Amino acid sequence: MIICPNCQHKDFSGALFCSQCGAQLMAAVSSAMPSGLRQKDPMVTISSNVSTSSTTSKQKTGSKPAPSTGSAGEARIILHLLESGQILPLAERMEFSLGRVSEGQPIMPDIDLTPYKAYDKGVSRLHAVLRRVKNKIVIMDLGSSNGTYVNGNRLSPQIEHVLSHGDTIHLGKLKIQILFSPDEK
Repeated sequence: MIICPNCQHKDFSGALFCSQCGAQLMAAVSSAMPSGLRQKDPMVTISSNVSTSSTTSKQKTGSKPAPSTGSAGEARIILHLLESGQILPLAERMEFSLGRVSEGQPIMPDIDLTPYKAYDKGVSRLHAVLRRVKNKIVIMDLGSSNGTYVNGNRLSPQIEHVLSHGDTIHLGKLKIQILFSPDEK
């Protein structure tokens, strides 16, 4: 158990943000990342707007993420990019497409992984989709060229797969750990 320093709410071990108030749990962020990958400002938020110019924005060190406005029963999703150690808390939405932006292409993913060497790692422009389904998170490969893997097992395209907290997904060769917890009712 981790106790939130802001509201004293008890969260599950490994949580990066308080499920009650949204505060960053500093001990969790430090322990979730290998020591060589820790950064002074590991927080990056993904806006819910689809835009190539403002897809990611860094928050000031020490600032707290905005409290969640999600309804009870929804899960919060955090992407932990294993190679770089970046933490990407996702906005309160039901569905996110994952991929990379390509110049001259009108199709843009909700989560642009271009800054994380997505092209070099074989991430397709529209690679996979994450969905909230009540208190579960599912992933579906969108027919990507280099495949989507969950814990080393390749997913069949266009078939949803239920994720568990801590699962590792590979979009091509880009490794991402999925962290989430359902809201309490």
